[in-house]
Formats: sequence, structure tokens, C-alpha cells
Amino acid sequence: MSQDATTRTAVVTGASSGIGAATVRRLRAEGFEVLAVARRADRLAALAEETGCSTHVADLTAQADVDALREVVRERFGGDLTALVNNAGGAFGTDTVEGGKVEDWQRMFDVNVLATLRVTQALLPALRAGTGGDVLVMSSTAARIAYEGGGGYTAAKHAESVMAETLRLELAGDPVRVLEVAPGMVRTEEFSLNRTGGDAARADAVYAGVREPLVAEDVADCVAWMLTRPRHVNVDLLVVRPLAQAAQHKVVREQV
Repeated sequence: MSQDATTRTAVVTGASSGIGAATVRRLRAEGFEVLAVARRADRLAALAEETGCSTHVADLTAQADVDALREVVRERFGGDLTALVNNAGGAFGTDTVEGGKVEDWQRMFDVNVLATLRVTQALLPALRAGTGGDVLVMSSTAARIAYEGGGGYTAAKHAESVMAETLRLELAGDPVRVLEVAPGMVRTEEFSLNRTGGDAARADAVYAGVREPLVAEDVADCVAWMLTRPRHVNVDLLVVRPLAQAAQHKVVREQV
């Protein structure tokens, strides 16, 4: 499709659940044409039925899938993209550095760092087109500080955050903003469950006693706000936590 002057378009990765799906819903409510990207076709189909978004099934750790995504963006949006929300990612395992599994670290770097790199490289030409666009990176407060049992995830998120900082420097003078959201404790249906290998009791314990952890819609609200600021306003970094989390290592828990 070709865009008129008022059309805003966005690609959201990791859109099948959690923050990604909430971001698709919020951007659709803001009037964006959205291409939701994820691996799970059934989840994307349900999201499309609910929101009217377009969908594309892809494994962003595979270069061929990312190349195909670039072509889909060209076909659907005429090669002119307003925003790329690099949301795909995840944490796997809570082992110490000494006991960490190399395959878990590799997977975290593949989905958090290299997928963001691949997609950003593929879609930058479309983001430069027209009046310019936005690259938004969904990092984490884990990108700001280390903690025990989080070595692989914090390393990956630090790398993703530094990639955003470097890209901002390299694109200075181009009509492309580089934005970063760093959420703290967010309770979604899958993040902690995936991290604990499907152990529901351990996943629930992460949030035990925490009054009102963030939910996916809170983060999506931040994303929408950042993407809809005037073009001369660049929100370099937005750190967002629940009130009960004063720092990565300081969480208020009530007796349950």
C-alpha cells in the first residue's frame, strides 16, 4: 500500500503475546497501520481478528525470514515505514555464570541482540524514507545493572542497549529517531514462565507479594507516547518500573 501524509505505519516484533501484543493493540488504537511479526501463526491470527492489524510469521533469528520481512514491508507500506518496535526477546534460565548453560546464553543473544540487529538493518531504508521514522528498542532495567542469576540476560540486554546508543550516534543527522524503553518488573503470561523452563510455581514466586507489578499495557502506553511525540523530540531512554520496585534489587513485598 502507498501512504498518504497522515498514515503512520509500524512493525512490531515479538507480537504474539505480552508487551508485543499489547503494543499492537495500542498502536492500532492510535491509528497506526501495524504489521505484527512473530513465530506463532495462531496467535497472530487471533490478534489480527481482534485489532485489524496485518501479520507476518517469521523467526527473526533466521536471516532468510528477516529478508522476507523486508519485502513484506515494501509491498504493504510502499517502503515507507514510520516505526519499528524491536520487542522480540526473552530470558532463559536463572543459573549463575559459573553454572550457566552456553546454549541458554546463545539463545538470549540470538533473540535479544542479533534479531534486533538483523531487523533494524533490514528496515532502516524504509525508516529513512519520507519524513523519517523511529527505531524503538525494548530493553530492560537488566540493561542498566547486573544481578545474581541473571548473567546471560543482563549481558544480552546490556548489548542491546549499547546497540541503540551506538545507532543513535551513527544516525545523527538522519531523519531517524532511536528510542529505548527499559521496563522493570512486568507481569505477563509468558516471560517468567519461559525463564523458569515452564515451572509455574517458580514463575509466580517472582511476583509474590508485589503490589501491582507493571502489566504489558503499561509498557505499551509508554511506547505509544514515545512514538507520538513531535519529530524534534527524541526520548533517548525511558525507564519504567512499578512503584513497589525501587531498584533491580529493592522490591517491596507484602505478606501473602
